[in-house]
Amino acid sequence: MDYSAEKLSEEKVFKDPVHRYVHVRDRVIWDLIGTKEFQRLRRIKQLGTTFLTFHGAEHSRFSHSLGVYEIIRRIIDDVFAGRPEWNDGDRLLALCAALLHDLGHGPFSHAFEKVFGFDHEDFTRAIILGNTEVNQVLAKVEADFPKQVAEVIAKTSEKKLVVSLISSQIDADRMDYLQRDAYFTGVSYGQFDMERILRVMRPREDQSVIKKSGMHAVEDYIMSRYQMYWQVYFHPVSRSAEVILTKILHRAKQLFKENYTFKYELVHFISLFREQVTLEDYLKLDESVIMYYFQIWQEEQDLILSDLCKRFVNRNLFKYAEFDPAREYKKLAQLTTLFMKAGIDPDYYLVVDSSSDLPYDFYRPGEEEERLPIHLLMENGDLRELSRESEIVDAISGKRRTDHKLYYPAEVIEDDSTEAEWKRQIRSLLN
Repeated sequence: MDYSAEKLSEEKVFKDPVHRYVHVRDRVIWDLIGTKEFQRLRRIKQLGTTFLTFHGAEHSRFSHSLGVYEIIRRIIDDVFAGRPEWNDGDRLLALCAALLHDLGHGPFSHAFEKVFGFDHEDFTRAIILGNTEVNQVLAKVEADFPKQVAEVIAKTSEKKLVVSLISSQIDADRMDYLQRDAYFTGVSYGQFDMERILRVMRPREDQSVIKKSGMHAVEDYIMSRYQMYWQVYFHPVSRSAEVILTKILHRAKQLFKENYTFKYELVHFISLFREQVTLEDYLKLDESVIMYYFQIWQEEQDLILSDLCKRFVNRNLFKYAEFDPAREYKKLAQLTTLFMKAGIDPDYYLVVDSSSDLPYDFYRPGEEEERLPIHLLMENGDLRELSRESEIVDAISGKRRTDHKLYYPAEVIEDDSTEAEWKRQIRSLLN
Protein backbone atom coordinates (compact mmCIF):
# COMPACT_ATOMS: atom_id res chain seq x y z
CA MET A 1 0.00 0.00 0.00
CA ASP A 2 1.09 3.56 -0.72
CA TYR A 3 2.68 4.88 2.50
CA SER A 4 0.85 8.23 2.27
CA ALA A 5 -2.53 6.45 2.30
CA GLU A 6 -1.64 3.73 4.83
CA LYS A 7 -3.91 3.50 7.87
CA LEU A 8 -3.19 1.92 11.23
CA SER A 9 -4.91 -1.41 11.82
CA GLU A 10 -6.60 0.19 14.81
CA GLU A 11 -7.12 3.87 15.58
CA LYS A 12 -4.80 5.30 18.24
CA VAL A 13 -6.09 7.94 20.63
CA PHE A 14 -4.49 10.33 23.11
CA LYS A 15 -6.62 11.43 26.05
CA ASP A 16 -6.64 15.20 26.01
CA PRO A 17 -8.11 17.67 28.56
CA VAL A 18 -9.08 20.16 25.85
CA HIS A 19 -10.32 18.01 22.96
CA ARG A 20 -11.16 14.89 25.00
CA TYR A 21 -9.41 12.69 22.43
CA VAL A 22 -6.79 13.19 19.74
CA HIS A 23 -7.43 10.63 17.00
CA VAL A 24 -4.71 9.11 14.82
CA ARG A 25 -5.44 6.73 11.94
CA ASP A 26 -2.75 7.74 9.45
CA ARG A 27 0.49 5.76 9.57
CA VAL A 28 2.52 8.84 8.62
CA ILE A 29 1.19 10.85 11.59
CA TRP A 30 1.77 7.99 14.01
CA ASP A 31 5.34 7.57 12.77
CA LEU A 32 6.03 11.32 13.07
CA ILE A 33 4.79 11.35 16.67
CA GLY A 34 7.25 8.57 17.46
CA THR A 35 10.33 10.42 16.17
CA LYS A 36 12.87 11.64 18.70
CA GLU A 37 12.59 15.22 17.40
CA PHE A 38 8.86 15.29 18.10
CA GLN A 39 9.20 13.51 21.44
CA ARG A 40 11.66 16.25 22.47
CA LEU A 41 8.68 18.63 22.60
CA ARG A 42 7.53 16.84 25.76
CA ARG A 43 10.51 18.55 27.44
CA ILE A 44 9.69 22.07 26.22
CA LYS A 45 6.99 23.98 28.13
CA GLN A 46 4.32 25.66 26.08
CA LEU A 47 4.33 28.78 28.28
CA GLY A 48 7.97 29.21 29.24
CA THR A 49 8.27 30.91 32.64
CA THR A 50 4.50 31.24 33.18
CA PHE A 51 4.53 28.23 35.54
CA LEU A 52 6.14 30.53 38.12
CA THR A 53 2.94 32.61 38.11
CA PHE A 54 0.25 30.04 37.33
CA HIS A 55 1.47 26.83 38.93
CA GLY A 56 -0.60 24.59 36.67
CA ALA A 57 1.04 25.88 33.48
CA GLU A 58 3.39 22.92 33.12
CA HIS A 59 1.97 21.69 29.81
CA SER A 60 4.26 21.04 26.87
CA ARG A 61 4.57 21.93 23.22
CA PHE A 62 4.02 18.22 22.58
CA SER A 63 0.44 18.39 23.86
CA HIS A 64 -0.20 21.67 22.03
CA SER A 65 1.10 20.24 18.75
CA LEU A 66 -1.21 17.24 19.08
CA GLY A 67 -4.06 19.66 19.76
CA VAL A 68 -3.40 21.71 16.63
CA TYR A 69 -3.23 18.50 14.60
CA GLU A 70 -6.59 17.36 16.04
CA ILE A 71 -8.33 20.65 15.19
CA ILE A 72 -7.02 20.50 11.62
CA ARG A 73 -8.07 16.85 11.34
CA ARG A 74 -11.60 17.76 12.42
CA ILE A 75 -11.80 20.71 10.02
CA ILE A 76 -10.63 18.62 7.07
CA ASP A 77 -12.43 15.35 7.79
CA ASP A 78 -15.64 16.69 9.31
CA VAL A 79 -16.22 20.12 7.74
CA PHE A 80 -14.28 20.47 4.47
CA ALA A 81 -14.55 16.88 3.18
CA GLY A 82 -16.55 16.70 -0.03
CA ARG A 83 -16.66 20.45 -0.62
CA PRO A 84 -15.47 21.39 -4.12
CA GLU A 85 -13.21 24.20 -2.84
CA TRP A 86 -11.16 21.73 -0.77
CA ASN A 87 -8.56 19.51 -2.44
CA ASP A 88 -8.45 16.28 -0.44
CA GLY A 89 -5.00 15.67 -1.89
CA ASP A 90 -3.75 18.35 0.53
CA ARG A 91 -5.08 16.48 3.58
CA LEU A 92 -1.84 14.79 4.64
CA LEU A 93 0.15 17.95 3.96
CA ALA A 94 -2.11 19.97 6.26
CA LEU A 95 -2.03 17.32 9.01
CA CYS A 96 1.77 17.04 8.95
CA ALA A 97 2.29 20.80 8.94
CA ALA A 98 -0.13 21.16 11.86
CA LEU A 99 1.64 18.48 13.88
CA LEU A 100 5.15 19.81 13.18
CA HIS A 101 4.56 23.58 13.21
CA ASP A 102 6.35 24.10 16.58
CA LEU A 103 9.06 21.48 16.10
CA GLY A 104 11.94 23.97 16.27
CA HIS A 105 11.13 25.62 19.59
CA GLY A 106 13.97 25.70 22.08
CA PRO A 107 13.93 25.69 25.88
CA PHE A 108 11.97 28.64 27.29
CA SER A 109 11.28 29.51 23.66
CA HIS A 110 11.22 33.25 23.01
CA ALA A 111 13.51 34.33 25.86
CA PHE A 112 16.11 31.81 24.69
CA GLU A 113 15.77 32.99 21.10
CA LYS A 114 16.30 36.65 22.02
CA VAL A 115 19.58 35.98 23.82
CA PHE A 116 21.13 33.85 21.10
CA GLY A 117 19.55 35.45 18.06
CA PHE A 118 17.68 32.31 17.02
CA ASP A 119 14.41 31.93 15.20
CA HIS A 120 12.56 28.72 16.05
CA GLU A 121 11.04 28.71 12.56
CA ASP A 122 14.54 28.34 11.08
CA PHE A 123 15.13 25.30 13.27
CA THR A 124 11.72 23.88 12.40
CA ARG A 125 12.70 24.06 8.75
CA ALA A 126 16.15 22.59 9.49
CA ILE A 127 14.64 19.63 11.35
CA ILE A 128 12.13 18.91 8.59
CA LEU A 129 14.71 19.18 5.81
CA GLY A 130 17.80 17.88 7.64
CA ASN A 131 19.23 14.49 8.55
CA THR A 132 16.53 13.66 11.08
CA GLU A 133 13.98 10.98 11.83
CA VAL A 134 11.22 13.44 10.94
CA ASN A 135 12.72 13.99 7.51
CA GLN A 136 13.02 10.24 6.94
CA VAL A 137 9.32 9.75 7.66
CA LEU A 138 8.21 12.65 5.45
CA ALA A 139 10.50 11.61 2.59
CA LYS A 140 8.81 8.19 2.50
CA VAL A 141 5.64 9.98 1.35
CA GLU A 142 7.52 11.43 -1.63
CA ALA A 143 10.93 13.00 -2.16
CA ASP A 144 9.84 16.63 -2.03
CA PHE A 145 7.18 16.19 0.66
CA PRO A 146 9.48 17.51 3.46
CA LYS A 147 9.95 20.68 1.39
CA GLN A 148 6.18 21.03 0.91
CA VAL A 149 5.56 20.73 4.67
CA ALA A 150 8.34 23.23 5.47
CA GLU A 151 6.87 25.74 3.02
CA VAL A 152 3.41 25.54 4.59
CA ILE A 153 4.87 26.20 8.05
CA ALA A 154 7.02 29.05 6.68
CA LYS A 155 3.91 30.53 4.97
CA THR A 156 5.69 30.47 1.57
CA SER A 157 3.61 27.65 0.10
CA GLU A 158 1.37 28.27 -2.89
CA LYS A 159 -1.34 26.35 -1.04
CA LYS A 160 -2.72 29.42 0.72
CA LEU A 161 -5.78 27.68 2.11
CA VAL A 162 -3.63 25.11 3.89
CA VAL A 163 -1.38 27.87 5.24
CA SER A 164 -4.38 29.84 6.56
CA LEU A 165 -5.64 26.83 8.54
CA ILE A 166 -2.39 26.79 10.52
CA SER A 167 -1.32 30.43 10.44
CA SER A 168 -3.83 33.29 10.19
CA GLN A 169 -5.89 35.47 12.50
CA ILE A 170 -8.25 32.56 13.15
CA ASP A 171 -6.30 29.33 12.88
CA ALA A 172 -5.94 25.96 14.57
CA ASP A 173 -2.76 27.06 16.36
CA ARG A 174 -4.49 29.92 18.18
CA MET A 175 -7.68 27.98 18.79
CA ASP A 176 -5.72 25.28 20.58
CA TYR A 177 -3.30 27.38 22.62
CA LEU A 178 -5.99 29.78 23.88
CA GLN A 179 -8.09 26.93 25.27
CA ARG A 180 -5.15 24.82 26.43
CA ASP A 181 -3.37 27.69 28.15
CA ALA A 182 -6.60 28.80 29.83
CA TYR A 183 -7.21 25.25 31.08
CA PHE A 184 -3.75 24.82 32.57
CA THR A 185 -3.49 28.30 34.05
CA GLY A 186 -6.95 27.94 35.59
CA VAL A 187 -8.41 31.09 34.01
CA SER A 188 -11.62 31.42 32.02
CA TYR A 189 -10.50 34.13 29.59
CA GLY A 190 -9.41 31.76 26.82
CA GLN A 191 -12.69 29.91 26.53
CA PHE A 192 -14.77 30.40 23.40
CA ASP A 193 -17.19 28.33 21.32
CA MET A 194 -14.76 26.45 19.09
CA GLU A 195 -17.40 23.91 18.12
CA ARG A 196 -19.49 26.67 16.61
CA ILE A 197 -16.52 28.17 14.75
CA LEU A 198 -15.58 24.81 13.25
CA ARG A 199 -19.15 24.21 12.11
CA VAL A 200 -19.29 27.53 10.22
CA MET A 201 -15.81 27.44 8.63
CA ARG A 202 -15.82 27.14 4.87
CA PRO A 203 -12.93 26.62 2.44
CA ARG A 204 -12.08 29.15 -0.23
CA GLU A 205 -9.19 29.24 -2.67
CA ASP A 206 -6.87 31.39 -0.52
CA GLN A 207 -8.21 31.01 3.01
CA SER A 208 -10.94 29.58 5.20
CA VAL A 209 -13.84 31.94 5.82
CA ILE A 210 -16.63 32.05 8.40
CA LYS A 211 -20.35 32.01 7.67
CA LYS A 212 -22.00 35.26 8.75
CA SER A 213 -24.14 33.33 11.24
CA GLY A 214 -20.99 32.47 13.19
CA MET A 215 -19.80 36.07 13.62
CA HIS A 216 -20.57 36.24 17.35
CA ALA A 217 -18.52 33.13 18.04
CA VAL A 218 -15.59 34.78 16.25
CA GLU A 219 -16.06 37.98 18.29
CA ASP A 220 -15.86 35.85 21.43
CA TYR A 221 -12.69 34.18 20.13
CA ILE A 222 -10.99 37.52 19.43
CA MET A 223 -11.87 38.93 22.84
CA SER A 224 -10.65 35.71 24.47
CA ARG A 225 -7.33 36.17 22.75
CA TYR A 226 -7.14 39.80 23.87
CA GLN A 227 -7.81 38.89 27.50
CA MET A 228 -5.37 35.96 27.49
CA TYR A 229 -2.53 38.17 26.29
CA TRP A 230 -3.00 40.78 28.99
CA GLN A 231 -4.04 38.53 31.86
CA VAL A 232 -1.75 35.55 31.22
CA TYR A 233 0.91 35.91 28.52
CA PHE A 234 1.97 39.42 29.59
CA HIS A 235 1.46 38.88 33.32
CA PRO A 236 4.12 41.04 35.05
CA VAL A 237 5.27 38.24 37.36
CA SER A 238 5.86 35.91 34.40
CA ARG A 239 7.70 38.73 32.65
CA SER A 240 9.85 39.21 35.75
CA ALA A 241 10.88 35.56 35.62
CA GLU A 242 11.64 35.91 31.91
CA VAL A 243 13.76 39.01 32.59
CA ILE A 244 15.85 37.06 35.11
CA LEU A 245 16.11 34.05 32.78
CA THR A 246 17.34 36.31 29.99
CA LYS A 247 19.88 38.00 32.26
CA ILE A 248 21.23 34.63 33.45
CA LEU A 249 21.95 33.60 29.87
CA HIS A 250 23.46 37.01 29.04
CA ARG A 251 25.72 36.83 32.12
CA ALA A 252 26.92 33.30 31.41
CA LYS A 253 27.61 34.25 27.80
CA GLN A 254 29.55 37.35 28.88
CA LEU A 255 31.61 35.38 31.40
CA PHE A 256 32.48 32.83 28.73
CA LYS A 257 33.73 35.61 26.44
CA GLU A 258 35.86 36.94 29.32
CA ASN A 259 37.43 33.48 29.75
CA TYR A 260 35.91 33.04 33.19
CA THR A 261 36.57 29.58 34.60
CA PHE A 262 33.28 27.86 35.36
CA LYS A 263 33.23 25.21 38.09
CA TYR A 264 31.57 22.72 35.78
CA GLU A 265 32.19 22.19 32.08
CA LEU A 266 29.68 23.95 29.80
CA VAL A 267 29.06 20.92 27.60
CA HIS A 268 25.73 22.09 26.20
CA PHE A 269 26.55 25.81 26.04
CA ILE A 270 29.95 25.95 24.34
CA SER A 271 28.60 25.94 20.78
CA LEU A 272 25.93 28.47 21.81
CA PHE A 273 28.44 30.87 23.29
CA ARG A 274 30.77 30.43 20.31
CA GLU A 275 27.83 31.05 17.97
CA GLN A 276 28.56 27.79 16.14
CA VAL A 277 25.39 25.86 16.93
CA THR A 278 24.66 22.83 14.81
CA LEU A 279 21.24 21.21 14.51
CA GLU A 280 22.56 18.28 16.53
CA ASP A 281 23.65 20.66 19.32
CA TYR A 282 20.29 22.42 19.28
CA LEU A 283 18.28 19.22 19.55
CA LYS A 284 20.16 18.26 22.71
CA LEU A 285 18.77 21.33 24.45
CA ASP A 286 15.58 21.17 26.46
CA GLU A 287 14.37 22.76 29.68
CA SER A 288 15.66 19.99 31.94
CA VAL A 289 19.17 20.65 30.56
CA ILE A 290 18.89 24.41 31.08
CA MET A 291 17.55 23.98 34.62
CA TYR A 292 20.47 21.69 35.44
CA TYR A 293 22.90 24.48 34.60
CA PHE A 294 20.87 27.02 36.57
CA GLN A 295 21.10 24.68 39.55
CA ILE A 296 24.88 24.30 39.39
CA TRP A 297 25.48 27.97 38.54
CA GLN A 298 24.09 28.87 41.93
CA GLU A 299 27.48 27.76 43.26
CA GLU A 300 29.59 29.90 40.90
CA GLN A 301 32.06 32.44 42.24
CA ASP A 302 30.59 35.15 40.05
CA LEU A 303 28.12 36.85 42.38
CA ILE A 304 25.80 38.09 39.65
CA LEU A 305 25.39 34.73 37.92
CA SER A 306 25.01 32.93 41.24
CA ASP A 307 22.43 35.43 42.53
CA LEU A 308 20.34 35.44 39.35
CA CYS A 309 20.23 31.63 39.27
CA LYS A 310 19.18 31.47 42.91
CA ARG A 311 16.42 33.96 42.16
CA PHE A 312 15.09 31.94 39.24
CA VAL A 313 15.36 28.50 40.86
CA ASN A 314 13.83 29.67 44.15
CA ARG A 315 11.35 32.14 42.63
CA ASN A 316 12.77 35.23 44.29
CA LEU A 317 11.75 37.46 41.40
CA PHE A 318 12.22 41.16 40.65
CA LYS A 319 9.55 43.65 41.61
CA TYR A 320 8.21 46.06 39.03
CA ALA A 321 7.03 49.64 38.64
CA GLU A 322 4.95 51.17 35.86
CA PHE A 323 7.19 52.99 33.42
CA ASP A 324 6.62 55.33 30.50
CA PRO A 325 9.83 55.49 28.43
CA ALA A 326 8.62 58.53 26.49
CA ARG A 327 8.16 60.65 29.63
CA GLU A 328 10.46 59.00 32.15
CA TYR A 329 13.71 58.49 30.24
CA LYS A 330 15.44 60.99 32.54
CA LYS A 331 14.33 59.01 35.57
CA LEU A 332 15.81 55.87 34.04
CA ALA A 333 19.15 57.65 33.57
CA GLN A 334 19.05 58.83 37.20
CA LEU A 335 18.26 55.34 38.44
CA THR A 336 21.08 53.87 36.38
CA THR A 337 23.56 56.26 37.97
CA LEU A 338 22.22 55.62 41.48
CA PHE A 339 22.34 51.84 41.01
CA MET A 340 26.01 52.10 40.06
CA LYS A 341 26.75 54.32 43.07
CA ALA A 342 24.99 51.80 45.30
CA GLY A 343 27.11 48.99 43.89
CA ILE A 344 24.23 47.33 41.99
CA ASP A 345 24.95 46.53 38.34
CA PRO A 346 22.10 48.16 36.34
CA ASP A 347 22.81 45.96 33.32
CA TYR A 348 21.43 43.02 35.28
CA TYR A 349 19.27 44.54 38.00
CA LEU A 350 17.46 47.45 36.32
CA VAL A 351 15.51 46.27 33.31
CA VAL A 352 12.83 47.89 31.15
CA ASP A 353 10.52 45.27 29.67
CA SER A 354 7.84 45.99 27.07
CA SER A 355 4.78 43.99 26.05
CA SER A 356 2.76 44.75 22.95
CA ASP A 357 -0.12 43.11 21.12
CA LEU A 358 -2.41 43.85 18.19
CA PRO A 359 -5.56 41.75 18.82
CA TYR A 360 -6.96 42.04 15.29
CA ASP A 361 -6.12 43.95 12.15
CA PHE A 362 -7.53 44.31 8.69
CA TYR A 363 -5.35 44.07 5.59
CA ARG A 364 -2.84 46.89 5.22
CA PRO A 365 -0.92 46.28 1.98
CA GLY A 366 2.80 46.99 2.08
CA GLU A 367 3.05 47.04 5.86
CA GLU A 368 5.40 44.79 7.76
CA GLU A 369 3.69 41.66 9.08
CA GLU A 370 0.71 41.98 6.78
CA ARG A 371 -2.28 40.26 8.32
CA LEU A 372 -4.80 38.38 6.24
CA PRO A 373 -8.15 39.50 7.68
CA ILE A 374 -11.00 37.27 8.77
CA HIS A 375 -13.72 37.22 6.16
CA LEU A 376 -17.40 36.52 6.69
CA LEU A 377 -19.34 34.60 4.06
CA MET A 378 -22.61 36.45 3.52
CA GLU A 379 -25.87 34.78 2.55
CA ASN A 380 -25.55 36.03 -1.04
CA GLY A 381 -22.08 34.50 -1.34
CA ASP A 382 -20.11 37.75 -0.97
CA LEU A 383 -17.19 38.05 1.44
CA ARG A 384 -17.05 40.88 3.98
CA GLU A 385 -14.09 41.71 6.21
CA LEU A 386 -15.03 41.01 9.83
CA SER A 387 -14.58 44.51 11.29
CA ARG A 388 -17.03 45.93 8.70
CA GLU A 389 -19.80 43.79 10.15
CA SER A 390 -18.84 43.61 13.82
CA GLU A 391 -18.90 46.76 15.95
CA ILE A 392 -16.98 44.91 18.69
CA VAL A 393 -14.13 43.95 16.37
CA ASP A 394 -14.16 47.33 14.67
CA ALA A 395 -13.56 48.98 18.07
CA ILE A 396 -10.23 47.16 18.53
CA SER A 397 -9.08 46.72 14.91
CA GLY A 398 -5.60 48.07 14.26
CA LYS A 399 -5.23 49.30 17.84
CA ARG A 400 -1.92 48.13 19.29
CA ARG A 401 -1.70 48.15 23.07
CA THR A 402 1.75 48.47 24.63
CA ASP A 403 2.79 48.22 28.25
CA HIS A 404 6.18 49.04 29.82
CA LYS A 405 7.47 48.06 33.22
CA LEU A 406 10.69 48.63 35.11
CA TYR A 407 12.03 45.57 36.95
CA TYR A 408 14.41 45.71 39.90
CA PRO A 409 15.35 43.70 43.05
CA ALA A 410 13.25 45.37 45.76
CA GLU A 411 14.90 43.70 48.75
CA VAL A 412 18.36 44.90 47.69
CA ILE A 413 17.43 48.58 47.54
CA GLU A 414 15.51 48.28 50.82
CA ASP A 415 18.60 46.98 52.62
CA ASP A 416 20.05 49.97 54.49
CA SER A 417 23.18 48.23 55.74
CA THR A 418 25.34 49.69 52.97
CA GLU A 419 25.07 52.63 50.58
CA ALA A 420 21.97 53.78 52.45
CA GLU A 421 21.74 57.28 50.92
CA TRP A 422 21.89 56.05 47.32
CA LYS A 423 19.27 53.41 48.06
CA ARG A 424 17.01 55.96 49.73
CA GLN A 425 17.15 58.07 46.56
CA ILE A 426 16.42 54.99 44.44
CA ARG A 427 13.37 54.18 46.54
CA SER A 428 12.06 57.72 46.22
CA LEU A 429 12.30 57.54 42.44
CA LEU A 430 10.63 54.14 42.21
CA ASN A 431 7.78 54.82 44.62
